[in-house]
Amino acid sequence: MAGRIGLAHLPTPLQRSPRLAEALGVDLYIKRDDMTGGAEAGNKIRKLEFLLAAALSEGADTLITCGGIQSNHARATALLGASLGLRSVLVLRAADPAAGAPLAGNVLLDRMAGAEIRLITMEQYQERAAILVAVAEEIRAAGGKPYIIPEGGSNGLGALGYVRAMEEVRRQLDLGLAGGKPFDVIVHACGSGGTAAGLALGASRYEIAPEVRTMIVCNDAPTFERTITGIIDEARALEPSLGAPAALRVDERSRGPAYAVASPEQRCRIVEAARLGGLVLDPVYTGKAFAGLWDMAQQGELTGKRVLFLHTGGLPGLLVQADSFSDALTAASVG
Repeated sequence: MAGRIGLAHLPTPLQRSPRLAEALGVDLYIKRDDMTGGAEAGNKIRKLEFLLAAALSEGADTLITCGGIQSNHARATALLGASLGLRSVLVLRAADPAAGAPLAGNVLLDRMAGAEIRLITMEQYQERAAILVAVAEEIRAAGGKPYIIPEGGSNGLGALGYVRAMEEVRRQLDLGLAGGKPFDVIVHACGSGGTAAGLALGASRYEIAPEVRTMIVCNDAPTFERTITGIIDEARALEPSLGAPAALRVDERSRGPAYAVASPEQRCRIVEAARLGGLVLDPVYTGKAFAGLWDMAQQGELTGKRVLFLHTGGLPGLLVQADSFSDALTAASVG
């Protein structure tokens, strides 16, 4: 069995928001994985519990990973790495690397944790795997001991974090939380595929739900279907006892205009979720996924179903986009 170190604050709450459930007309519960920690909180910690355990077991002193300029995963890696005495090198994509990284949101937290940030273009990011290997070779040549973590912590090892998350939900249901009954579908945001793979395997293994609805925020469904299938295969190779995954449906309706760009309608849903349920979502991942869930409810796709929404965090991504919410706030006030 893969090694793991305890980094997250667990178990995270399994909550019902009555006003949000009423607004959507759905028996809705929320798994609050935005509460896995402090500034490092979010779904990435569950993956990093396995990945950083592997890094330590190999004697690594430097973590190397990648993501967007406001990557939640990079921020969690930098902060958790610092807590373990590990240096981090973050390879982040930017529209204009020459302009530098603005000292805001996740970048501020990266810098506070002492991470080295290397900006690359969108085009260069297509070759990120080779770039990470080159950075590792550079560190090794200088006498360091690097450990490469893929984008989002999304590989078979990282996915085990969400197999364990479903085991945690099973314990909560067995204690009578959320009515003590399984769900019909789990809905969550997806940007790299590891959480989806772990949820599908864990939901089946622990009888949490027969279906996982993966709301993608970039790329397209066929790309993610291939990626997630590959991660599932890797995870099952690491833990052969894992059976067949739950039915996984990759849903494109939440992508919005572009990665990290929410539509006006999605921003309005984010504001509504805060006002109806005190639920703070971000415009990169969770807000888009929840807007998609809301759309599913309005179209009758969730009628009579028990729904579990996985809140994967991302608060810094919301705060760095504060100015884009003026119209949504005005519309909510008028409404």
